[in-house]
Amino acid sequence: MALITLFSILFFMLMASSSNAYWPPSPDYRPSSKFRPVNFYRGFNNLWGPQHQSIDQNALTIWLDSSSGSGFKSNRPFRSGYFGASIKLHPGYTAGVITAFYLSNNEAHPGFHDEVDIEFLGTTFGKPYTLQTNVYIRGSGDGTIIGREMKFHLWFDPTQNFHHYAILWSPKEIIFLVDDIPIRRYPRKSAETFPLRPIWLYGSIWDASSWATEDGKYKADYRYQPFVAKYTNFRAGGCSAYASRRCRPVSASPYRSGGLTRRQYWAMRWVQKYHMVYNYCQDPKRDHRLTPECWG
Repeated sequence: MALITLFSILFFMLMASSSNAYWPPSPDYRPSSKFRPVNFYRGFNNLWGPQHQSIDQNALTIWLDSSSGSGFKSNRPFRSGYFGASIKLHPGYTAGVITAFYLSNNEAHPGFHDEVDIEFLGTTFGKPYTLQTNVYIRGSGDGTIIGREMKFHLWFDPTQNFHHYAILWSPKEIIFLVDDIPIRRYPRKSAETFPLRPIWLYGSIWDASSWATEDGKYKADYRYQPFVAKYTNFRAGGCSAYASRRCRPVSASPYRSGGLTRRQYWAMRWVQKYHMVYNYCQDPKRDHRLTPECWG
């Protein structure tokens, strides 16, 4: 028992020494490396705003101006998988502007859809972007909104370079990752609080002035247009909706059964300690009878 206790102390001392308050500890596993890059033309189609979209050597640029934004969608639906892209955001004043990379079946189930979001909420001069993760189940994003938001300020400037953002969705869990570092794990606690129907991958840039920046206090200002988002290094893999039932769901860790390693949990807790700015489960203004997954 003493040896086990000593080992645990040494392990966490090692973890603490490998990180600081500025950069997360290494998760020691890179799920993005397990999936091949996807050519945009082979994996996706323009959904709207084709005149606000361009491709250069498999790097996609989409932009928003006063006339339109733009969006794209995967060619096929999935029932589980890993979905990632390297994204570079627009600098300066971007209040009211949403740059998104997300899963949805809204077109298949209008008014009663599922959605898993990575959204970058635009900002004003001198303030950081907010990365918002969110999960909607069976219409909780339609009509009366029941969001499951966790928000973060990143430990780097997402306008300076490309960084890789990903969603891993399996029948057991949803894991959000930034540069292969898990920032949030949303486990399946019941069928009522977890998306299980086939879903497509989307990306977009659009005007959400009514709520995006400080609850709509700051609006999109088209004196600073165009607002540009760049996507590259698309990676997607898993079980399509048409795959055999023998197709195995992917994992964010070396464990085929899913979950995270101890190092990955450590990195995720570091991010949540130093960079999480909102957790819906900790919001006393929310009616948590509508979010029973917060109870456990």
